Amino acid sequence: MSSTAYFFQQFINALSLGSIYALVTIGLAMVFSILRLINFAHGDLMMIGSYAILMLFNAGLPVWTAILAGVAISGITGIIMERLCYRPLRGSAEMNTLLTSFAVVVLLENGAVLFFGPNTQPFGILNFIQPTLAVGSLLISKIDAITVVLTLAILILTALFIKKTTLGISMRAVADDLTASQLVGIPLNRVIVSAFFIGSLFAGLAGLLWSARAGKIFPLMGFIPVVKAFVAAVIGGFGSIPGAVIGGYVLGFAEVFFVALLPPDFQGYRDAFVFVLLIIILLVRPQGILGAKAMERRI
Repeated sequence: MSSTAYFFQQFINALSLGSIYALVTIGLAMVFSILRLINFAHGDLMMIGSYAILMLFNAGLPVWTAILAGVAISGITGIIMERLCYRPLRGSAEMNTLLTSFAVVVLLENGAVLFFGPNTQPFGILNFIQPTLAVGSLLISKIDAITVVLTLAILILTALFIKKTTLGISMRAVADDLTASQLVGIPLNRVIVSAFFIGSLFAGLAGLLWSARAGKIFPLMGFIPVVKAFVAAVIGGFGSIPGAVIGGYVLGFAEVFFVALLPPDFQGYRDAFVFVLLIIILLVRPQGILGAKAMERRI
């Protein structure tokens, strides 16, 4: 393969990985912009969605029905999480909600280990899709192509939802000033539940795409993606949805080209590279790429 073809091959890989990071990071940014809550249990919604899809498919449901139902279960789990774990702590110190999110992580992951077992399970839900698409000398994974196209469509719809719908405008208002939004009659609980639900749907979809790329699922699969989504959110500007998208793609490209361009001996350090990138961003521009705008409007 020529150097040009190799570059474009890695470009597609980075675009796909960045798309998944962007989907996960949007959910984190939505919740943080409203509640100032870093919900580390968000990654486990990816795991729940993937296991739900696999169980429903193994139970005999058609593949697309199982996917839609599994993603919906991830969204419903997000609503339950907000209602039982975070709403009672609303208004308390941020450290309390942060520690609660870690408690939810432990609860969900250990529950999954008890229910599904600790072992990795194969995830072949999308194996019926032809593995690769030949474009000249390039071999593009169909999963990568679906990931990029689907994510771009979701990003466009999300932008239209936030800017054009009553609920989306209410979410922007609550993100700007929660107290003033309550005074003018915006239903706070409805806005918060909607943010959790939409973000959890995105997490469930990201779990499907992540699992399809890896070809496997396991109870702790959501930990690394949510940590990297946190890094992406910091890169883009925490609480900013445009920043979340930019941060996700920046991280995806940085991670893929770190592996692709450096000697093989360094490829095992890709996760360490992510945290080095985080430290550099915090030192150089701690507010993130869109930090200045995020101070004015977080959605």
